[in-house]
Amino acid sequence: MSEDPTPPDVPVRGEDEVAPRRSVQMVALDPKFLRKTVLIILVGIVIFQVFEWTALRLAGFLFNILLAWLLAISFDPLVSGLARRGMPRAVATTIVALGVVLGIGLFLFLFGGALAAQATALVLSVPFVVLDLVSWLNGTFDAGIDPADITANLNLTTQQIADIAGSLAGGILGFVSSVFGAIFSLLTVIVFSFYFSASAPRIKRFLASWLRPDRQVVFIDVWDISVRKAGGFVISKLALATLSSAAHIAFFWVIDVPYWLPMGIFAGFVSQFIPTIGTYIGIIVPAFFAAFNDPWDVLWIVIFATIYQQIENYIFTPRISTATMDINSGVALAAVFIGAALFGPIGAIIGIPLVAIIIAVIETYGRRYELHPDLDKRI
Repeated sequence: MSEDPTPPDVPVRGEDEVAPRRSVQMVALDPKFLRKTVLIILVGIVIFQVFEWTALRLAGFLFNILLAWLLAISFDPLVSGLARRGMPRAVATTIVALGVVLGIGLFLFLFGGALAAQATALVLSVPFVVLDLVSWLNGTFDAGIDPADITANLNLTTQQIADIAGSLAGGILGFVSSVFGAIFSLLTVIVFSFYFSASAPRIKRFLASWLRPDRQVVFIDVWDISVRKAGGFVISKLALATLSSAAHIAFFWVIDVPYWLPMGIFAGFVSQFIPTIGTYIGIIVPAFFAAFNDPWDVLWIVIFATIYQQIENYIFTPRISTATMDINSGVALAAVFIGAALFGPIGAIIGIPLVAIIIAVIETYGRRYELHPDLDKRI
């Protein structure tokens, strides 16, 4: 007797039975939904195009607003100091602004003509300095460099130098005043920086009123930290740059360095607003021009720069920079390069204040941890 090989739990399919077919479900889009989706996409594209077109047209104006805000917070410590003594904020802003304008006007009255003349002569002398350098290299190292190739590669044509010199011949203020766009930008920065400084408390209250109460405290804290850190940083750097420029101008004048006025200003400001390498750049350029006038001047410039750097580090900086924050030199240098790449020379100046604001906010609200004991021993 044979056993049934079919398990009792598995049903036996008859010959006439047909296996059920899997049904295929078709997905159909709702025409209304499709039209709505296409319409939303088209509207989004139009809005993006309008926004991009507006941003391109207003890029210059928005950058001027950024400069005005940075200028306003740069002098906010002075304005706030006068306001805490009972002076109306608008009056305090006016006094600070007039002080800055009078200081710049006094400098231009005393040295504007000499600065314009020396700057023009400096630009005109560039091709000759390059030729002197090539001649020195050929005579000292037998380099065999063709001066014509150097001037061609540097695009130092006679016509180009003449055009630049002609632009500078009218003086710095004359050159700026001759360009209507520069005048408009300058007026925009001045007007809005005055408004931002004089109306800072009102602007803070207006912006904070759009936030929830718990967010309002954070917003005001971030604003105050940004203004205090960035403002203190810019003021301290301007003060140090002014002292450094005055010292270098006086020394360059004493030893009769060519173009001593623009060279001294260059050395003073570059050493402060370009971290780490700014001090060396500020000395190398004047020393390069002085080398073809009197090689001994290079030695005197290096000695003076070394002595002044020690005086600045141990006397001026601790007393002036007490209210500022210390920024890592690598981060500051990167901020200068990124700012210059995005916005040109002005971007190199405003890059560090913007980074100072970001770092101040991160340090206030960020959280840092102690290193693990094992890592502390290994590092």
